[in-house]
Amino acid sequence: MFALFLLGLFSLVCTNDGELQRYLIEPSVLCYKCKKFHLGLCYDTMSSCNLQYQQSCATENIYILTRKGQSIYYYSILSCMTNCEDVNFLGFEKRTELICCKHSNYCNLPEGS
Repeated sequence: MFALFLLGLFSLVCTNDGELQRYLIEPSVLCYKCKKFHLGLCYDTMSSCNLQYQQSCATENIYILTRKGQSIYYYSILSCMTNCEDVNFLGFEKRTELICCKHSNYCNLPEGS
């Protein structure tokens, strides 16, 4: 029975291109977590989160659009996000820029903070 369990575990590790093994071996990465971050201050409770499997540190920069089409920075949301991808969302009144990272601890602090 134990041999069957080991065989199943071995096949799981081998079939996902080493992603699970890389997750188990890599040290934990910490990210900032804040619902409203602006000009170096968290206007909520600043905390941190550990990256889990397939997660990245995420920074969501929120911009307000003017009538002339210019983007004015409003605030940021800092978090841990699953399957995060760098992308821009454009609406009629706001633009959201999503930036993902996992190369170092607390890499999701917005630039200029």
